[in-house]
Amino acid sequence: MRTRRATFRLKNMAAWLVIMSGVMFTGKLFAAETEQIIFLHYWTGALSGGINDMVSAFSAIHPEYTVRATGFEHESFKISIKVMLAGGNPPDMFSYWAGARVQALVKEGYLDAIDDIWAAEKMDERFPAAIGQACTYNGQKYIIPVTQHYVALFYNTRIFQQLNLTPPATWEEFLAACQKIKAAGITPIALGARDRWPAQFWFDYLLLRTAGPEYRQRLMTHHAAYTDPEVSAAFSLWKDLISQGYLTTNPNMLDWSEAAKQLFHGEAAMTLMGTWIIGLFDGQLGWKQGQDYDFFPFPAVTPEVPGASLGPIDAIAVAKEGKVKAAKTAMVYFSDVEPQQKMSQGSGALSPNMNVPSSFYSDLQQRILDAIRAAPNWAFNYDLATDPDVAELGLNAFAKFLDQPDAIPAILKDVEQQKQKVLPQ
Repeated sequence: MRTRRATFRLKNMAAWLVIMSGVMFTGKLFAAETEQIIFLHYWTGALSGGINDMVSAFSAIHPEYTVRATGFEHESFKISIKVMLAGGNPPDMFSYWAGARVQALVKEGYLDAIDDIWAAEKMDERFPAAIGQACTYNGQKYIIPVTQHYVALFYNTRIFQQLNLTPPATWEEFLAACQKIKAAGITPIALGARDRWPAQFWFDYLLLRTAGPEYRQRLMTHHAAYTDPEVSAAFSLWKDLISQGYLTTNPNMLDWSEAAKQLFHGEAAMTLMGTWIIGLFDGQLGWKQGQDYDFFPFPAVTPEVPGASLGPIDAIAVAKEGKVKAAKTAMVYFSDVEPQQKMSQGSGALSPNMNVPSSFYSDLQQRILDAIRAAPNWAFNYDLATDPDVAELGLNAFAKFLDQPDAIPAILKDVEQQKQKVLPQ
């Protein structure tokens, strides 16, 4: 599997070299007509909805620029963008995940701050304070948010109707629903963790719902240990789902979209995933919101623990060594209502721009927005909330756990030991 992934990433790098060589040539040929903006992003395949519409709209309004947008698969992107930045040959702008990953790039000095356009365009009137804070690192603005995704349990409504089930609000109700679904010969929970990151949502929510947001933040910032009983307890709940046969068999063999399609085919009832799944269900599979599928928030596990919503914020950053002025022109446009609506329509995400009217959203998206507002806390998912080097250790641990659920103590001990080695002393 590693060989296949490595080959795929090398192909992506080769493709990037071809793109860059083409830019060098066409840049000389057409420099008098337009200025090219190289935009690298990770919205491809089942995640590709919205980005091309947003880029095309910018090009129509700004004919003086030509945006060369290229998408890489997520895991390839994580490696490739770091290589490009470190090698001094970055794209002019690129998508990235708000949180610890942007913080790491700021620390390395790879990004150009955008305080100038943030102030000039009065972006505090476009984005709520919490979103603005997610764009702020070391006191400066560095990114423009273009999507806000929410992680929830999406389910096949026909299966729930056939089994007379309602969305569970508590862990006990959730387990009872899983038992009833399994008894009907259907897999209760689809999970495709081949790329590792889809598994993190289970750890995130189980920890948030038992130890709470404050403890999780301490763990993410290295003020708590992976060998703590709080972490072990979250893994134990996760293990129970596996032991009861409620999760997909061999989840590390599937990717997230393959797991989602198990719902579509009636082979599984639920999957824990971000709202980008809406783009897959609506766009590629032709499902109808509220009719074929729906969602519910992750159930409460420990009642006294304050609630929290979970998800990533996708953003766009400007490389310090890129065409900064041109890239910032595009970023200003991408922050506005119309392009954010295009991205929302294609991706299934909510728009970070608070001026997008609630009437723009579908009934399902409005209910998602209500669920987010009802929770007193918002948390970035695991690999965006902690140091990237530590996140790699954690993602590997989740994959190992799914293969060896009886090895929790050894897995967590190893993560803690390896964490001490990768963190600055």
